[in-house]
Amino acid sequence: MSPAKNEKTNVMRILDQKKIPYTPHFYEHADGLIDAVSVAEKLGQPPEQVFKTLVTRGSGKGYFVFIVPAKEELDLKAAARAAGQKSIEMIHVSEINAVTGYIRGGCSPIGMKKLYPTILDESALGCPSIMVSAGKIGAQVELSPKDLLAVARAKTAPIAVRREEGQP
Repeated sequence: MSPAKNEKTNVMRILDQKKIPYTPHFYEHADGLIDAVSVAEKLGQPPEQVFKTLVTRGSGKGYFVFIVPAKEELDLKAAARAAGQKSIEMIHVSEINAVTGYIRGGCSPIGMKKLYPTILDESALGCPSIMVSAGKIGAQVELSPKDLLAVARAKTAPIAVRREEGQP
């Protein structure tokens, strides 16, 4: 079932409240293909402009949010450096809702339960706009990277590494 075009998510309401311009995008997800590359294909967007939100735990046990392009992976060493941690590890999928308030596939860097330190891959600055989850499966928001940095109180760093061809 696809979301109604006028169905606002909490992410959209936050952006409206802060008067940040964005464009909502909706996609069909009944096929279960909700990874960032599939979302980019469904929306006809270049995968370098569709970003996925990854939640990690640092060596100091705090949580950190990283936002990387669809076809790229988080470089854990670069992420740890950017976060000022000895190491970073992905949290288990079963922890996502408790930590963020979102579910896997609908995790947005905007409007999490708490404002965690957030780092956007620096490649986003070369794009006029980028897309991130609107907080639920089937919905994305497109906004300028600078607006995302402001609303998520994020910074940029080189944290993404190109996925090897043939890897899922």
